[in-house]
Amino acid sequence: MAVDELQAIIQRCQILEEADFKGEDFNLFQVAGQKCLEDGYAAQLLEVIQNEKNKVIIKNMGWNLICPLVRCIFTYKQEDDKREHCLKILHQLAQLCNPKELFLGLLEQIEQTSAEQVCQTVMLLLQPLQTVLLKLQNKKAYSVGLSLAMIMNQLTPLPVPYTKQQIQEDKLGLCQCCNAVVDFAKPFVNEVVKNMEKSSEYNDMELKEELLKFCMKSLKYPLLTAQLEQLEGIEEHPFRHFAIEIINILWDIRELIPLVFLHRKGKSPHWENQEFADLEQKNSADSLACLSYLMFVQHFGIGCFPMVFSPPYLLQCNMTHIEVLLKRTEESVLSKGLDLFESCLLRMEDNSLLHQYLEFRDFINVPQDLVKVMTLCPIEHLRKKSLNILQLFIDKFDAEGKYTLFRCLLKTSNHAGVEGYIIKNIKDQIHLSLMKACDNIWFTGHHLISLLDLVLLLPEGAETDLLQNSDRIMASLNLLRYLVIKDSESGNQTGVWTTLAKIEQNFLKPLHVGLNMSKAHYEAEIKNKKENRREAHSSNTVCSVTVSGEKMPAMTTEMQLQVLHSALFTFDLIESVLARVEELIEVKIKAVMDENI
Repeated sequence: MAVDELQAIIQRCQILEEADFKGEDFNLFQVAGQKCLEDGYAAQLLEVIQNEKNKVIIKNMGWNLICPLVRCIFTYKQEDDKREHCLKILHQLAQLCNPKELFLGLLEQIEQTSAEQVCQTVMLLLQPLQTVLLKLQNKKAYSVGLSLAMIMNQLTPLPVPYTKQQIQEDKLGLCQCCNAVVDFAKPFVNEVVKNMEKSSEYNDMELKEELLKFCMKSLKYPLLTAQLEQLEGIEEHPFRHFAIEIINILWDIRELIPLVFLHRKGKSPHWENQEFADLEQKNSADSLACLSYLMFVQHFGIGCFPMVFSPPYLLQCNMTHIEVLLKRTEESVLSKGLDLFESCLLRMEDNSLLHQYLEFRDFINVPQDLVKVMTLCPIEHLRKKSLNILQLFIDKFDAEGKYTLFRCLLKTSNHAGVEGYIIKNIKDQIHLSLMKACDNIWFTGHHLISLLDLVLLLPEGAETDLLQNSDRIMASLNLLRYLVIKDSESGNQTGVWTTLAKIEQNFLKPLHVGLNMSKAHYEAEIKNKKENRREAHSSNTVCSVTVSGEKMPAMTTEMQLQVLHSALFTFDLIESVLARVEELIEVKIKAVMDENI
């Protein structure tokens, strides 16, 4: 019987001195204890452990029972008495065992657990692990750091619940586990706080650094990808609660403000391998970006925030973080970048952001990243939001800033729709200047002529793909039409009449030639398709179309003809606006000539 075997081993070890215990004794104790647990004799094993005579034996050998003990706890149902006995055994082991040996045993159990049970295992072992760590005298900071790192490394592969239903179900227990880990860390946070209160020159930085590393890891996972908006029907959002607790720890250990403003990263290890160094830097950047989102969008910890910084300075501080978030493709991360950018911009008055800010690299990179979201993101509401934020960003700059930003985006966007949007913005700024709404030298005279050189031209002359560039071309023609109507040749505030010959050479004439070539090509294609259809005696003939290297669904001949006719309609539209522009120019020139006569 398992209990008899255990008692026999106990009696033999009771007469030995602690130093005389051999490896064989440890193995026999582990096997007998495991058999007791597996055969359902947990109550008897608990009695053995609680017996004062066995204190030395349990101190040295008890940690070997952790693995079978955890396995049995998960085997029994919640209300089973045997499970309750196992939990008491675990509590007793935490009190009686050699702290160093039990510490290693607990970590080994956490490390070896399966992904499906990792959260349950961590939550089960947090209390005994905390008890053991509080007993440790040597290398306490290192052991706390190792524990937190091990736990976070085991949790990180788990998917983060995102939808309301996933958060409520919490299938793997991640939401509950994260908050349990914070509670586990609190005594060590309190220890750091007490030590800092005792001395203004707190020198024992090791435990503080380990807690800082834990907070940084938590900001990257799970908080960076977690849904942190308040959800209806969830009274206490687990990830919002976790985020607040992490912010509180950072505040308590006096690292919150340095992280937000000084981008302090703690003692980063020196890596000989550059790949490890780059990964460390990226992880830190992700964590700091998430921290800024929590502070400035969710307003966690905002009560600790010194209200002395100007909105432009806050935007400048956050642009690095916004850039980090906008380069990601996950909806949960990308949306945080857009929210953070929007939040910073909404604090500012229109036309208040000085053009000098565009000398900072981030102020050029971020709008370019925003354009990529607008044009490449598969999620419609994020594309729309990014467009609104781009307009918000434009509105905040002074006139010279808008001018510089327009030039930059026209040169870098490589997207006709975006270029068309920027050209419409240029037209709006010119309108404000002509209406005397503001004294604006940047959208009149020689500055505007320089900008028009980028706008009123075809990128590849007559060979330009007019269909692909139709948005840009239509916006350019509408701008030119507006200039011709609003600016008289005698006044020439915009300078358009001075540069008319150049516009005709670089834009209008090549556009005529391109339209003629494109229309002829598409009309020939239509004729060819119709002849092929007659020859096939069927309109169900299909062909494959490849776009950007990906095969699109097969198209019937009828569908192909619809596409070709749509292209012709676009060319006709461009041609009609072009004709109207040329007619207006001719009328204006004739009127001036008549006046001179």
